[in-house]
Amino acid sequence: MKAMLTAFAAIAVIAVGASIVLGNAGFSSQERAAGASVRLDD
Repeated sequence: MKAMLTAFAAIAVIAVGASIVLGNAGFSSQERAAGASVRLDD
């Protein structure tokens, strides 16, 4: 039981960490799909 709870906690930490890292790295669909001639609302 302890191993399963530790694994769930690790999954949550990895998911939150990946979300933060990828958000700051510029991998959002808005940044990847927009060209120079596209005006996006800020």
